[in-house]
Formats: sequence, structure tokens, C-alpha cells
Amino acid sequence: MSVRLVLGDSQWVRMAPHLPGKVGDPGRSGADNRLFVEAVLWLARTGSPWRDLPEIFGNWNSVFVRFSRWSRDGVWDRLFVAMADDPDFEYIMIDST
Repeated sequence: MSVRLVLGDSQWVRMAPHLPGKVGDPGRSGADNRLFVEAVLWLARTGSPWRDLPEIFGNWNSVFVRFSRWSRDGVWDRLFVAMADDPDFEYIMIDST
């Protein structure tokens, strides 16, 4: 199954430093942070339930648990604030049509 990814390399370079899992951060490595963020964007874009997440993104339940943990820990809020200061991210829209 082919899945359309939405993050360009230049966008990812600006986002990555604001996410957990960097070298020197406590806990697990974030080697798959980009794929995880793409999974969340796919869900937001399609409006699909978690269980319909394509296998290319990994186990849907693992993605859900990580999403919940990042939500609880304020990762998404911090990322939004950091990206809102960047003129290229001033307006971000997700259209599921």
C-alpha cells in the first residue's frame, strides 16, 4: 500500500529539534519520530479511526499510546508554539477532502 507523506525535508529539519528522543534526552531514542508524526498527520488528514492506520506507520495501538503520551506531556503544544514563530508555519491547515 502506498501512503502519501506530507512533511518535506525542510519542514522536518525545523520540527525535529522540538521533539523528544534526541541524543542526550532521557528515555528512548526518537529515531522514528518523523514516521510517527506522519502517522498522526495521516490520521488528521483522513479522519480515519486509529485501527485503520496503515501498517507502514507501525502498530496502530503503539502509535495511539505514543500520541496519548505526547499529548499528556505537552509535546504537541510545545511544537505548535515553536512552529507558530516560524513564518513558514504561520498558517497550517489540514484538509481531509
